[in-house]
Amino acid sequence: MTHRMGHRYRLHRRDLPGKPDLTLAKHRAVIFVHGCFWHWHSDPNCPIAGLPKSNLAYWGPKLARTRERDEEHMAQLSELGWRALVIWECALRSPESVLSSIDTFLSA
Repeated sequence: MTHRMGHRYRLHRRDLPGKPDLTLAKHRAVIFVHGCFWHWHSDPNCPIAGLPKSNLAYWGPKLARTRERDEEHMAQLSELGWRALVIWECALRSPESVLSSIDTFLSA
């Protein structure tokens, strides 16, 4: 999608916090594509997110720590002068909306 929009990017730069999915150096911007389950999407309307019904003692802390780590990475990126956008897995069901979000983010 982003390439078709004319933007060039690098995948999974290990030298940046959180190893962003897309890094657009020209815009000093990164894009994360988060899985709704694994990153515990907090939107109550998300059909994918939510805790499993079994083994909550394991999954609750595991997913909570993932969310905390994501927040830490966002703060670190901001301190380094990078802007970050998170695209949730459930949003990919509407590609036009995602393209619009990316375009708005990169043109800001």
